Formats: sequence, structure tokens, C-alpha cells
Amino acid sequence: WDLLQKSHHHQPSMTSFKDQKFTGLVPLEEHDPEMYDLIEQEKARQWKSLELIASENFTSRAVMDCLGSALTNKYSEGLPHARYYGGNEVIDQIESLCQKRALEAYGLDPEKWGVNVQPYSGSPANFAVYTALLRPHDRIMGLDLPSGGHLTHGFYTYSKKEGTRKAVSATSVYFESLPYRVHPETGIIDYEQLSRDAGLFKPALIIAGGSAYPRHWDYAKFREIADANGSLLMTDMAHISGLVATGASSSPFEYCDVVTTTTHKSLRGPRAGMIFFRKDERGFETKINQAVFPALQGGPHEHQIAGVATQLKEVMTPEFKTYSDQVCKNAAALADKLTSMGYTMATGGTVNHLVLWDLKPQKITGSKFEKTCDAVSITLNKNCVPGDRSAITPGGVRIGAPALTTRKMVEADFEQIAMFLHEALQIALKIQEQSGPKLKDFVALLEKNEEIVALRGKVNQFASSFPMPGFDPSQMKYNTL
Repeated sequence: WDLLQKSHHHQPSMTSFKDQKFTGLVPLEEHDPEMYDLIEQEKARQWKSLELIASENFTSRAVMDCLGSALTNKYSEGLPHARYYGGNEVIDQIESLCQKRALEAYGLDPEKWGVNVQPYSGSPANFAVYTALLRPHDRIMGLDLPSGGHLTHGFYTYSKKEGTRKAVSATSVYFESLPYRVHPETGIIDYEQLSRDAGLFKPALIIAGGSAYPRHWDYAKFREIADANGSLLMTDMAHISGLVATGASSSPFEYCDVVTTTTHKSLRGPRAGMIFFRKDERGFETKINQAVFPALQGGPHEHQIAGVATQLKEVMTPEFKTYSDQVCKNAAALADKLTSMGYTMATGGTVNHLVLWDLKPQKITGSKFEKTCDAVSITLNKNCVPGDRSAITPGGVRIGAPALTTRKMVEADFEQIAMFLHEALQIALKIQEQSGPKLKDFVALLEKNEEIVALRGKVNQFASSFPMPGFDPSQMKYNTL
């Protein structure tokens, strides 16, 4: 009885529903100070750090306005003018506008191409294509993950403990995947091996595209191999979609049956995905639309779709073309500067937005260098490089130019970033001499290292001197270094 009384004592006093103070108009800072503070911390991190992850970018205030809009309230299962709920007369206009702009941005004839803009991101978009066009256990070929491919293109490992093949990607659970690879010395896709293996494997689908490949894709060669084996050809252009839209990278549309993409990498939009498909007698439009909904997803996120639409408007401007060209110039400047200091870039450099830095000659892992960079406010990621035997212990790092190019950095700034990276690597090598091979021991020595603290200060000073899209640093809670 005492416990019951105490429990009752701590219950909030009940008021009538009409007397409740809820209005839905209280700002986050008042409603949830703890969450507000965490968001402010993240804004400060982005502002004073060097963001070099190749798959990240800084989107605009206009896109953020869409993401935080009343559109998040609406369910709109189905397609424009064919919904399962009412009240979608405005939503239909928003989604149709996004579809129209998507086709325009890539110069596609709406009589020959269609687009579904509902995928929540790139991985769901890819799986929707597989669901639409393949049967369970059909065969696919994508670039191997250690060669710069993506998990959703199929990946499995061998479990020594269990003595069996272990599917890491769901793609390899439901479909039979055989990877193609880059040449271990050049880092360029081995098209001869791909042709030979496809001739034996006879895949239903061949996938071009990857997440860590610094060279152009030979789409004509992919088409030739696909046709020789009765295969469909899909390109996942997630990483380079902004470059494709502006002509900074070659276009896959002339050669492919289906093209998928995310919208938040070099395209600089919100986190979402799109599927482009040919309109012909094969019926891709119906199959893909039905795979997205109702097969795999529920209601589309119309606040994301609005953000994609407004970003596609920006993509079709001369300013965005200048931006895309500068992304490639900046990545090349970084690669050239690191190479001039004696370091090794996979494939000898880059022609797109990213650089693969091979750290094996320096006898340090990508994991250790990533942790070192984190400690000095430089964000990049460990990554496999040609010659690596395992994705678990990558021998290099992947560095991208889109985000910092958005912050108005140019070639000279990326050369300075190369100097910061060089300095970080020299510190890491010194620490490794003390720590030995284990990552845990290495990280423990990072925290109080004086050289780390000094370099972080220089990086913060440098990064915070550039503009910050999306929000005003002067209005942040944590806007001092």
C-alpha cells in the first residue's frame, strides 16, 4: 500500500484535455534542451572540422527548410494521382515536380525514361531494383567491396570458424553474387577478367558503380559484356551523380537499363534515393514502382522528396556546374600534393571527387590513421586499397572533396589540407613506435599527445575561417574555438 501511495504521489496531476499546455509550437531549445544541446555540438563539430568523407556533403538551408516542414505530417502511399489516402492534392504536385526536375537534370526524354523518387536512400533503391527485375537466387555481378564496390552490390566472406561462406550483404543472401575486381597493381577495373567471368557465370544483372573508385567507368564496355551474356545493366551512380548531372563525369544513361543514385553526396541534397528506368516493352516502370511500394517501403517521405526537388533546381544552375568542376580540381590538387611528398595514391591519382591513399608503404593501417585524423578534427575513413586481402584490415584511407568544396575551398586550400594530413601521419607513425601494433593501445596514446592537441588547434582555426552552408555559425551555441 505504501508503494502504491508513493507511485500515485509521483504521477503528474491530471488536467482536462483542453487545459493542457501543449501547442506544438514550443522550439526545441525549450522543449528538449538535452537534444538541442547535442545538435548544437554537432553543428560546432561540422564548422570547425575538415570534412573529407567522400560520401558526405553540406546541404543548403533551402533543403533543410523542406526537411523540417509540414510535409512530414502527410501519408501518401502510392504514386502521384494514385494514392491510398486522400488529401494528397498538394503532395502530388510536389512529387511530380521532383520527377520532372530529376529527368531534366540528367537530360532524359520523359517518353523514354521514368524515375521513382520515393526510395528512402541508396541501399533501398538498389534492393528495389533487384526485387523488381530478378528472381530469388538469380546471379549478379558487382565490383568487389575491397576493390571499391558497395555492400549492396553483393558481398560475402569465408568464416574460418564455421567453415562456411558468410553473406555480409542481404544482396548475397537472396541472390547469387560473383564480384569482379580491380587489377591489384593498377587499381583499374579488370575488364578482361569481368568479361571472362561473366561469360562463365552468365549473370542476370551486371552492376557498374562503386563507393571508392577514383576513375571513370567504361559504360560502353559494360554494355558490350552485358549484351554478350544476356544480362541487364544497372549503374549505381550514388557517388558521382552530381558530377554526372553537370558533365564533370561521363553519363551512364546511354548504355544502362536502370540507374540508381543517392541524393546527398556530390548532388548535395537531402538523404534520399532515386531510381531511373527505361520505358519500353519490358515493363520496368510498373515492376520498379511496385517493388518500391508496396513490396519494400510504406509511405514515402515527402519532406525528403521536396528537398530533392529543390536541390535538383540548384543542380541545373551554372553555379552548380562550376561547383562540380571545382570538386574534381580540388581532389586532383590533393592527390598531386600528397604524391609530390612521396605518398602513394591508388590508380596514380583521381579524375573524380575522391582519392584513395595507400598507406601500406608507410606500414600503418587505415584504421590507425583514421583515428589520428579524428583526434585532430579531420574526418575521413579507413578504406581498402588495391592489393588488400581483407576489408577488415584496410590498408588505406578514402578522402573526398565535395563537402569542403561546398565551403568554398579551392586548390590551394586542399594543398594545405594535404600538409595537415602529412603532419597527422608523421604524428601517427611516432605514436605507433610507442604503442605497438594493437589499435586499442594506439588510441590510448592519442588522447594526451601534445602534437595532436597543437595540430587540432591549427585545423580548427583553418576550418572555421570558411563559410558554413545550412546554418549561421554566429548563431550557434558553441561558436568559439
